[in-house]
Amino acid sequence: MPLARWAFGCVVVVLTVLSFLLSTTAPPNVTAAQWHSSRAPAGGFQAGSLPAPTLTAPCQFRPGLLGLGAHVRIFWSLPEGYTLDDVEVHASTSGLGSVLAPLTGFNLSGNTVTTGQGYQTDVPTNLLGGLLGLGSELEIAIVVRDGPWTSLDAASVASNAGLLGGIGGNCRNLT
Repeated sequence: MPLARWAFGCVVVVLTVLSFLLSTTAPPNVTAAQWHSSRAPAGGFQAGSLPAPTLTAPCQFRPGLLGLGAHVRIFWSLPEGYTLDDVEVHASTSGLGSVLAPLTGFNLSGNTVTTGQGYQTDVPTNLLGGLLGLGSELEIAIVVRDGPWTSLDAASVASNAGLLGGIGGNCRNLT
């Protein structure tokens, strides 16, 4: 029996040494195989775009009593899938073609009512940089905002408050 144990021990040692040697050998040499195809890959990507609100009726300039309470009334609708929470009102008191900026001090939900065709929003002219009586033209835009992105084409109107007290004031849709 001692000879059998000695032989079994030698087999175990030989197998252990062989396993160790085989596991530490260098990886196989790099192959010269190549891959190529006559077809060229093609692909593309496109940035998403936000749909803009649309105007549903001509805007109105409401002069109020002697210019007090004067406002611009805008009739518009939202694209499907968006709510008033996704909307901002932008304005430019520098006239058409200038940069539009968010209108501060304006509460969209407090100045907007739902109509059969969408929404009706009243923008007081006193928020528009003291427009009343200046007789200058301005642009008001309603835009959809999603995170840092704003719709490219906004529903917008141009307004002229007219002379003193809103006399001769008007409004027209630009889009």
